[in-house]
Amino acid sequence: METPEGTETMTAELVRGQNHPLPETRLEIRVSAGHPVLAGAALGDEQGRVAGAEWIAHPGAPSLPGVDVPGGTAADHRLAVDLDAVPDAVHRVSVLLALTGPAARFGALAAPFVAVTGPDGTEIASYTITGLDTESAVVALELYRRQGAWKVRAMGQGYEGGLAALLGDQGLERPADLAATILATVAQDSAPAAPSHVPEPERVLHTAPPTAPDPAPAPPPPTPATGIGTGGPVDYSHPGRRTTPAQDSAPASEPRQAPPVPVAGDASGWSMDERLYNQVWGMFEDLARTAAAYRSACDFAESRLDRELDEALTDYRSRAGGANDAARAAARARHDELVERAREVLDRDLAQLAAESEVVEPALPIAYARWDNPVWHAYRVPAEEPMAVRLGDLHLPERTDLRIPMLVRLPLERGLWVDSGRGHSEAAGLLDEAELRRLALDCAVAHAARLLAAHPAGEFAVHLIDPAGAGAAALAPLVETGAAAPPARGAAGVSAALEQLTERVDLLQMALRSGATDALPPGLDTARQLLIVHDFPHGFDDRAVTRLRYLADEGPSVGVHLLMVAAREDAAAYGPLLDPLWRSLLRLTPVPDDHLADPWVGHAWSYEPPLVPPGSSILRQVLTQVASARHGKQA
Repeated sequence: METPEGTETMTAELVRGQNHPLPETRLEIRVSAGHPVLAGAALGDEQGRVAGAEWIAHPGAPSLPGVDVPGGTAADHRLAVDLDAVPDAVHRVSVLLALTGPAARFGALAAPFVAVTGPDGTEIASYTITGLDTESAVVALELYRRQGAWKVRAMGQGYEGGLAALLGDQGLERPADLAATILATVAQDSAPAAPSHVPEPERVLHTAPPTAPDPAPAPPPPTPATGIGTGGPVDYSHPGRRTTPAQDSAPASEPRQAPPVPVAGDASGWSMDERLYNQVWGMFEDLARTAAAYRSACDFAESRLDRELDEALTDYRSRAGGANDAARAAARARHDELVERAREVLDRDLAQLAAESEVVEPALPIAYARWDNPVWHAYRVPAEEPMAVRLGDLHLPERTDLRIPMLVRLPLERGLWVDSGRGHSEAAGLLDEAELRRLALDCAVAHAARLLAAHPAGEFAVHLIDPAGAGAAALAPLVETGAAAPPARGAAGVSAALEQLTERVDLLQMALRSGATDALPPGLDTARQLLIVHDFPHGFDDRAVTRLRYLADEGPSVGVHLLMVAAREDAAAYGPLLDPLWRSLLRLTPVPDDHLADPWVGHAWSYEPPLVPPGSSILRQVLTQVASARHGKQA
């Protein structure tokens, strides 16, 4: 926890998921396990993925650029880290601990304790890894680069499958072979080892960096939902993310550095679009971890208060003389202090994220920008597809005005479903059924327009199904501008539209499997296809439903996607038959709802749709340009 200028700094006692800024770049990490353990380190990209075995420091290969680890097992370890010396492609340094016995598990031993200290031995942050049971390997800490500065995060991620499972989760190929090699190295001396030491931080060996990893596709931001759902191009070097050289050790009373000034595009990437995408992803992850740490700290404070109150009540010796009251008051005071400290850390991190959001949002390119961003008024059909598109915003209750753009990678890996039912949203409960359905179709049209606008001319096509014609007004911008053909009507129209797209999927799949893409019919449109289905299941017979499920399952692999506008309860007559359909689609809502969950800490993120401002003509202007460019290319 940071303290006011001129006061003595306090060690941050971290709980799982909590982070803390690092005022130094030359560090020592001290491990005390009470039992011989193997200590190592992994150098990863912004998503934590490790490119290969040469990026793992372990007893058989104890030195990497900026990192030195001990050469054997011991109950106590010291690891030396110089963050200025790690390669530019490295954004995370993970500290790994593993037991080497065949039946060993952390749950049967004392909880490991890890501390991060400066070069003068001043403790910066500590973490006691509690909650482990059958796990025999654990990622203890993570040092990660954020906005040109470094932070430490308490991880405590255990693996029942041992070192092999841990290495596999780091993204390594053949992790079992590497784990066997490491364990064989330390197995040569099975006797208990004395506490091991490595050179002091200033003596870290600066050897040649390992081969940089190849760029890998970045994950979508949840799916998260969610997320702001999972990695990204990582083999990049951007000067704005480099830390400044560490100064020589300073007196403990010297105030810590002020938070870095946020800069738009301050992330790795070849282009500004890639840097902004990675920056938004980092903001999402930081908000997720920060909120998780705050909630974990509050839960810990509550559980400790309950335990201490129970102990005070059951101690008959303290019932006389007011000792019982004093014990309860002291317990509540400790609880309040813990919660207050956690809130201070939360407020500090949220303020930094809010400042970053204020500079990032105006700098976002068209594909990432809100509809009210002036950048849309300068829209031109792009020459190439962007990395992602914005499908809404996400926020957490800890600060509802801090919204993270929900960016979904292109090409889409799954279809979309705009839920026109009430779900669990309070906002939906205030609307009548007709208004809710109208808003759902408006959202679908806005999503379709953004997808059309993000693709080069003629490389993305939209088809419409509106069996009863109930969505004519909402679909008018797509039809009247020529961005999409008139919707299919009635049962016959539904059947014909689905048959056409199903045949397309079959042809493309057969061509790809046989390696004969040059044998496709000359008139086949090679553009990606989006089918908007409104008013489902009206006009759908059993055959049409089967084809719809087929498109949802097989279409994305060959560029055919669904955008369903439907309420699940309207199709209740089909029973569980349609459950796989709904699960295969990314559910969005036309009103704010907290239904999106991230895969890391399980937050229920509140999703807000990207609605066009009332009275704005920007959507029609964009669609007109899209249609004009497509027809010009065809001519």
